[in-house]
Amino acid sequence: MLTRAKTVQTVRRWLAVLGVCVLGACGGDPEGSSGTALSGGAAQLAGAGPGGSTAGDTGTPDAPAGANTGTADAQVGPTTLPGTDADWAIVEEKARWAVEQGYSGLSIGDLVVRIGETFVGTPYAPYTLEAPGEESLVIELEELDCVTFVENVLALARLVQTVPDELLVARYGDRQRTLFSSLLEDIRYRGGVLEEYPSRLHYFSEWIRDNDEMGLVRDVSEELGGVADDEPIDFMTTHPDAYRQLREAPAFLTELREVEARLSAEPRYYIPEDRIALVEDRIQDGDIIAATSTVAGLDIAHTGIALWKDGRLHLLHAPLAGGVVQISEVPLAERIQRIAGQDGVMVARPLEAR
Repeated sequence: MLTRAKTVQTVRRWLAVLGVCVLGACGGDPEGSSGTALSGGAAQLAGAGPGGSTAGDTGTPDAPAGANTGTADAQVGPTTLPGTDADWAIVEEKARWAVEQGYSGLSIGDLVVRIGETFVGTPYAPYTLEAPGEESLVIELEELDCVTFVENVLALARLVQTVPDELLVARYGDRQRTLFSSLLEDIRYRGGVLEEYPSRLHYFSEWIRDNDEMGLVRDVSEELGGVADDEPIDFMTTHPDAYRQLREAPAFLTELREVEARLSAEPRYYIPEDRIALVEDRIQDGDIIAATSTVAGLDIAHTGIALWKDGRLHLLHAPLAGGVVQISEVPLAERIQRIAGQDGVMVARPLEAR
């Protein structure tokens, strides 16, 4: 019989194996591979969890429990430090490149895709937002998880639309950093205000709602034929031992329970997996895709950016499987149907920053 400590360790190991966004890890694109999958109840428990900003990505549950335990131990977090000159160089280089290419005049959706594609090949890393100490704005672009990929690309696109002329100045420096930080904080934190750990938008359905209210995106899930999802949300407070901040500051649990209660009471809509192909022609390049989770208490399992390729809708994303930002091999509709831990999508459309 497992002791409580060993049980917690096992849960956290499996959460990392599947690239879930507990403590900032997202990932696991099972296309062509089921090696990271779990079976039965283990898959349901470890399939996903919020953290980085929220999501995780599970595979088809056909591998035996216990597979790939070494992977979890190896993937303890980013190998690079956040907020370094290297991170800021990426911000500056990609923003200036977009302006030099004349992309600042594109629609925000097309700009999101153009910038997002430049990250293809960027290493995946879990726990990207889980810097030690108190909650702070993490700037990490050398390595990404599924949520931080979406957040950074959206912030870069809004930066390019907001100050295109200034981005061409060779020594833009501190002003660029301040503006990018402000844009990212607006996207990542409730109401755009960074306070303590609970102020982060851990659940991606709330991320969509909050960014909709902030005028940064528009939730188009219902108008695309989405149906109501009334499953309660409580993954974080029912698995507090999986989160360093909740272990260190149990008082945060009270705040998060209030957040979960509000999210559970508010309507949210998703497009079931068998309807995605029917409405994909109404999903645009640059739309933000959030794959809904079948795990009890969890809203979203994975995130990415919609991208049209060869006449079909694909996903530009940062998955654990493959280890880098990539474009999905199969169209989005087929991809979601292949993954037992996902059963549909929410769709958020970025809004112009001009």
